[in-house]
Amino acid sequence: MKVSDFYYDLPEELIAQEPLKDRHLSRLLVLDRETGNIEHRVFKDIIGYLNKGDCLVLNDTRVLPARLLGKKEGTGGKIEFVLLKKIEKDIWEVILKPGKRAKPKARFIFGDGELKAEILEIVEEGNRLVKFEYDGVFEEVLDRVGIVPLPPYITKKLDDSERYQTVYSKHKGSAAAPTAGLHFTKELLEEARNKGVEIAFVTLHVGLGTFRPVKAEDVKEHKMHSEYYWIDEKNCNRINKAKKDGKKVISVGTTSSRVLETVGDENGMVKPQRGWTDIFIYPGYNFKVVDALITNFHLPCSTLLMLVSALAGRENILKAYNEAVQERYRFFSFGDAMFIK
Repeated sequence: MKVSDFYYDLPEELIAQEPLKDRHLSRLLVLDRETGNIEHRVFKDIIGYLNKGDCLVLNDTRVLPARLLGKKEGTGGKIEFVLLKKIEKDIWEVILKPGKRAKPKARFIFGDGELKAEILEIVEEGNRLVKFEYDGVFEEVLDRVGIVPLPPYITKKLDDSERYQTVYSKHKGSAAAPTAGLHFTKELLEEARNKGVEIAFVTLHVGLGTFRPVKAEDVKEHKMHSEYYWIDEKNCNRINKAKKDGKKVISVGTTSSRVLETVGDENGMVKPQRGWTDIFIYPGYNFKVVDALITNFHLPCSTLLMLVSALAGRENILKAYNEAVQERYRFFSFGDAMFIK
């Protein structure tokens, strides 16, 4: 299976540069994965596809203000850090621009000295391990000096950083948002609850590896990035009840799907656990837990496009994507949504 098998032609003007004023008024393409039938709706219509006893699974991670603009100690040269993942207390793996200025023992200053960093070593793909120095609580310092990073294909400045957070975001740790959840409002979730839909939460801290292009021509040779996740007993019970009752587990986003398929057993039951997952889902994979998926439209040849193709079939997905292009849907993080049922 070749990476090029997952290519589709996307006009650049269809890449959404900003969110809609009303989250729930995004368009919704509904794809029946058994028949390939396509419907065109508005996202708030998702309620009509959810039934009493179904379980909607949301990723409640929150995006860190992970972009840091600073200068090199001594020379004043400008530097940009993007936090990738926490290794241990005060030690993080980061992406740097420009990287040449960041050799081991080099020091950098952010926010008028409120936050400092020293390069410890150069690691995979030219990233750096850095140790931060500060007074107080790191997350509070980061809130003051950091900026919420946006995906590389969004060039327009975001006026309200909360629009790149889901309304149910809770646990800080992501470098990117679980964007399928951006369409939900608190009112829409309450409407689902009133209909008898169970809502469960998982946490997966999204890394920038989600935007990393697949460089291997053979899909199977791609090495998936790892991301930290957890799921507790209360939420496992909600998911397992839906499975036992013959109801659907509806994953909101590819990140929730990766957690569910990591922790699920062969009978589709999940149990509480935490750790790192590098699960790579592409066509040929048999889903154990996920019955349906709410997702955004993904980049050509991406691992995310491969995941949705594994659920709905590559031909169905590419047909749906081509129709979405013809119908002028908005693509990627701030774009419209798809429901694979």
